[in-house]
Amino acid sequence: MNQYETIVILTPVLSDDDVKISTGNYKEYLKQHGAQLVHEELWGLRQLAYPIRKKTTGIYYLLEYIGPGNVVGNLELQFTRDENVLRHHTIRLDKYSIDYNERKRRGEIGRGRKTETKEKSEPSVA
Repeated sequence: MNQYETIVILTPVLSDDDVKISTGNYKEYLKQHGAQLVHEELWGLRQLAYPIRKKTTGIYYLLEYIGPGNVVGNLELQFTRDENVLRHHTIRLDKYSIDYNERKRRGEIGRGRKTETKEKSEPSVA
């Protein structure tokens, strides 16, 4: 069993309830096909780098899960069939990526990084 990370861009015309229903369906699909959900994150509405189907924004959703290799192909087939999905991308995580994601969730790296003390970060006045 490998660990995977999938980013899905949903159409921006969906309501909050529609987004919850759609993402809930994908989580349920993963559970039914033997995958274990590790982490999920709704990034919200963001600007796209280029227009997709005449849309300039999209709702980003991240799924991180552990599962057999065949679950990825089946999940991507579901994304392709869903008209609310603009784009999707799945990668298999190696041990370094898994460690990075765990450290980021704990707040050791990234924007929300916890600082040790303010004394060390501020220059001393002589």
